Amino acid sequence: MSTTLPSRLPVPAHATRLREALLAADFTADGLLDLLGAPAYAALARSETVPALRATRGGSPLETLVRLFLLQEPVAADLAAAALPLDEALDDGWVVREDDTVLATVDVRPYGGPDGEDWFIVSDLGCAVGGAGGIGKKDEGVVLGVGGASTTLAGITVRTPVSSALDLGTGSGIQALHAAQHATLVTATDLNPRALDFTRLTLALSGAREAELLTGSLFEPVDGDTYDLIVSNPPFVISPGAGLTYRDGGMSGDDLCRTLVQQAGERLNDGGYAQFLANWQHVEGEEWQERLRSWVPRGCDAWIVQREVQDITQYTELWLRDSGDHRGDPDAYRAAYDRWLDEFEASKTRAIGFGWITVRRNEAVASGAVEPSIVVEEWPHPVEQPLGPTVRAHFERQDYLRHHDDAGLLSDRFTLAPEVVQEQVGLPGAEDPEHVVLRQNRGMRRATKVDHVGAGFAGVCDGTLSAGRILDAIGQLMGEDPVMLRDRTPQAIRLLVEEGFLIPDSLLPGTEPSATGGSGA
Repeated sequence: MSTTLPSRLPVPAHATRLREALLAADFTADGLLDLLGAPAYAALARSETVPALRATRGGSPLETLVRLFLLQEPVAADLAAAALPLDEALDDGWVVREDDTVLATVDVRPYGGPDGEDWFIVSDLGCAVGGAGGIGKKDEGVVLGVGGASTTLAGITVRTPVSSALDLGTGSGIQALHAAQHATLVTATDLNPRALDFTRLTLALSGAREAELLTGSLFEPVDGDTYDLIVSNPPFVISPGAGLTYRDGGMSGDDLCRTLVQQAGERLNDGGYAQFLANWQHVEGEEWQERLRSWVPRGCDAWIVQREVQDITQYTELWLRDSGDHRGDPDAYRAAYDRWLDEFEASKTRAIGFGWITVRRNEAVASGAVEPSIVVEEWPHPVEQPLGPTVRAHFERQDYLRHHDDAGLLSDRFTLAPEVVQEQVGLPGAEDPEHVVLRQNRGMRRATKVDHVGAGFAGVCDGTLSAGRILDAIGQLMGEDPVMLRDRTPQAIRLLVEEGFLIPDSLLPGTEPSATGGSGA
């Protein structure tokens, strides 16, 4: 599908009235599901519109709005007038009139906020990711709507009240919209000026506060400003060109993502987070984990999670299909495929990783008082969003562990995380299990194998007794030397804390976590 970008975008002069009309018609995420039903709703996510067209033949205001803004079908002018303030929508440019029909100029998509808010994401026609327009050949300046990457980043972002937040490469404004709920000042930047116009529309139609909108690349537009939160879903695709602004970074290989992460450190206030989605190269003769460790800026802790790896042929095919090259001339497609592979072979790239990068500014690390905590891991398994609280808790636990030696762990009290269950694995009928597994049912959904001491220890942890006293009791019950247990168990406790199975007493909800943990004595 080819898209022709409109010469004029809507203005938000009467966005409040339009929003009221959309809500009155129940043009919301829940309203769509009720109207379309689960099969048709799911079909839209696959870019299939026929079920939704069949479900919207009645002419009600909601059906009219779905056809107009989601399916981008012409609707009768009298139906449009019954569904929205038509004169204002025409004047502001949300729709145009052709004879007795009305057509949308932009995609307006209902989006449910984390606390039940009814929001709307505005993007170019046919370019709401997974929406009616589907994937196709797109103009360079196109602005996409909500996609899986957008919602993933929104879900992993740490949501605490902050003074300032930066959405770098804002696109249609979904990250700025989320940030506006907990940041006093939101700044949104983009290399594409049209994206800033769409962000303005998204914020206005969603009833959110205005943001500071700046044009430019990377951190150039914000000069020397610093922030409590930086988020970015950048144009991370590693391609042999920079033809599509929304996805191609225009730098060699993964240099754009590396530059973004490395420059974020000096743009963060102490304790501030920078969170990104990124692609990175797996280069022959180089460990990908070390490649990413080298990206972490000085003075910062980091947690980097690789969620997926594709070989270079899978990766090439994915993004050639994204731009619609597979639908054109077969010779041109093969030539483009060759260009991508030539680029990868020249850089000795064997695969491409995708994942999440979170860095946190830590002045104790910057001053050299403590060593940085840099965790780089592969986790392709299912997780449960939102993960923002999980991300924050990860760094709090790293602070705790950095400042508690073995003696400090044994003197502290712990509570088993509420979502953890125990599984016993063994042959049917056997008296004792071969091993015991602790499994999280929320967040990262980790699982870890523990021995009988570890299982007994975790099961007793309710914040009442110190770890040392629990081990002494276990030693008496099992006939083991308590001194030996105290010597060998702290490492297992450390792992259970690091992965979130055990919560130190000082990190329980309702307590104020210390920036430096405890004394460790």
